[in-house]
Amino acid sequence: MIESHLLLALMSFAFVSSITPGPNNLMLLASGVNFGLMRTLPHMLGIGIGFTLMIVLIGVGLGEVFRRVPALYTVMKYAGGLYMLYLAWKLANAGPVKDGEAGGKPLTFVQAAAFQWVNPKAWVMALVAISTYTTVQDYFTSVVLIAVIFGIVNLPSIGVWALFGVAMKRFLGDPKVVRVFNVAMALLLVASIWPIFAESL
Repeated sequence: MIESHLLLALMSFAFVSSITPGPNNLMLLASGVNFGLMRTLPHMLGIGIGFTLMIVLIGVGLGEVFRRVPALYTVMKYAGGLYMLYLAWKLANAGPVKDGEAGGKPLTFVQAAAFQWVNPKAWVMALVAISTYTTVQDYFTSVVLIAVIFGIVNLPSIGVWALFGVAMKRFLGDPKVVRVFNVAMALLLVASIWPIFAESL
C-alpha cells in the first residue's frame, strides 16, 4: 500500500492536476456556457470515468508498450493534437444561443471518455501518478488506489469548471458575446496543445 505521507501527496497532486486549466476543463467551461449543467453531465462523467480507466490500463502495462515502441506514442500524440484542433474549430463555430440552448451538441459520455487517450495533459497526469506513487511491493494494489483517488477527486474538480460556465451564461446573453467567448475558448484550447508541437521544433 502507499504510505500515508505519499497518499496525502497523491491526493494533492490529483486535486491540483485535475482543477488546473487544460483541454478537459476548457471544454467543460465552454459546454457549461453553451449547453448548461444537465447537458454537460455526460461530458463530465466521460472525463472522470474515462481517465480513471486510463490510469488502470496504463498502470497494468500500456505505458510499457509505449516505452518499447515510442513511435506509437508519437503517433498518438500528434493524432491527439490534430483532434484537439478539430474540437477547437467546432467550438469556435458553435451556434448562437437560442431559447436557452446553444446550437450544436455537447460531447457525449463515450466521446469524452475516448478523448482522454488523445489528451496530452491526461497522459502526463496518468504517467506521473503511476511512476511516482506506485510501490514495487504491492504494485497492482497501488495502481488501483491511484485510480480510485483520481476517480473521487477528479469529478468534483472538473465539475467546478462546468458550474463556472453555467454561472457565466447569465452574463453572456447576447449571441455575439457568446460567439466571442467560444472563439476565445477555442484559441485557449489551441494554446494548450502548443507544447505538443513546440517540443519537436
